[in-house]
Amino acid sequence: MDTSVRTESERLFKRAAQRIPGGVNSPARAFGAVGGTPPFMKRGDGAYLYDVDGNRFIDYIGSWGPHLFGHRHPMILQAIQGAMEVGTSFGAPTEAEAEMAERVAEMVPSMERVRMVNSGTEATMSAIRVARGFTGRSGIVKFAGCYHGHVDSLLVAAGSGALTLGCPSSPGVPAGATADTLVLPYNDPQKLREAFAASGHLLAAVILEPVVGNMGCVVPTPDFLSELRRLCDLHGTVLIFDEVMTGFRLSAGGAQQLFGIRPDMTTLGKILGAGLPVGAYGGRADIMQHVSPVGRVYQAGTLSGNPMAMAAGIAMLDLIRQHNPYPRLEQLGAMLEHGFRHAATATNQPIQINRVGSMLTVFFTAQPVHDLATASASDTGKFSRWFHGLLNRGIYLPCSQFEAMFISAIHSDADIAHTLSAAQQAFADLK
Repeated sequence: MDTSVRTESERLFKRAAQRIPGGVNSPARAFGAVGGTPPFMKRGDGAYLYDVDGNRFIDYIGSWGPHLFGHRHPMILQAIQGAMEVGTSFGAPTEAEAEMAERVAEMVPSMERVRMVNSGTEATMSAIRVARGFTGRSGIVKFAGCYHGHVDSLLVAAGSGALTLGCPSSPGVPAGATADTLVLPYNDPQKLREAFAASGHLLAAVILEPVVGNMGCVVPTPDFLSELRRLCDLHGTVLIFDEVMTGFRLSAGGAQQLFGIRPDMTTLGKILGAGLPVGAYGGRADIMQHVSPVGRVYQAGTLSGNPMAMAAGIAMLDLIRQHNPYPRLEQLGAMLEHGFRHAATATNQPIQINRVGSMLTVFFTAQPVHDLATASASDTGKFSRWFHGLLNRGIYLPCSQFEAMFISAIHSDADIAHTLSAAQQAFADLK
């Protein structure tokens, strides 16, 4: 399958660039890191995307994570259609909001109270504000390479698009916005201890991706997470897990269930709306009681708890409970990981593969990747060539070395086999 002809996409990209900065509405969709023109998609169906030129791609992005059951699942479409028939937005409470909060709290027990918002960025921004209001402190710890949305105080040493574009901080963010943000290396318990020894009494919160997806997939070490939990308890600091990518994807209870670490607060997004704009933050009841209108920490949103997003999200959570996709996702992830390793070895290409369940990244480096410094040692030029080799053979991967790919539960064994055949050919082309 040759999908290298994308004439209509090129035309649309030029058209978009006349009115939209860079021709895209999110840098993660641009091909700035790999070169070329992004295919413009027309529709999705199951494990596949179809572009405006009629090309079919096996999709390993899944709208950056939420399509756990692929595109256009009938149960989710039915739920959205049912919600549309009674209204798109009311600006008033609905039963679905209460039902969603109950489902989330049941599946993620650390989220004793839940507030719905409209994006992962809004969720992390709000969680930080609540943690500061609860503790009366200002200091925040984040980790280099973790991305928590375009929040001013967190847009420093960020991953994802900020890392790909070579601007780990952004113009327009005043110095004062990040003055209380301390950036530490991921997976370094000793640096954690030193930071808390020096500033623990000033730290309102520590926020992290419990499995990083925004400098590529980077897996936490058990001692890193356990020491983080211990130090937060010791100093009265709020531990926030940003599970916008990992929530409901790595297990029914997210990364926190997988690793057995209970955070004080959690942020969610993406998958919670099954592809519709949505986010949520929540945590311990005593912390969340500080959120308005019961508390003084203000946060609001006209479209929060949107009926269509709630309907889609409830259907998604029902699918998870009914079908338990995680054994199949682990099987597919293991097949891809093993196949990529075999294909790279057969073509003498040094790579590292980090994977947790259905999240995976192939790093073009010979050394293990466990933080931003080791991820940044990857050969991005080789990744770019490999990416295009796969794209031209009908495989749609994240367009950056520093992003994770996502597998859906409905990818078939044949999809995996075709992907691995294309990968081996693309590895061979690098010689």
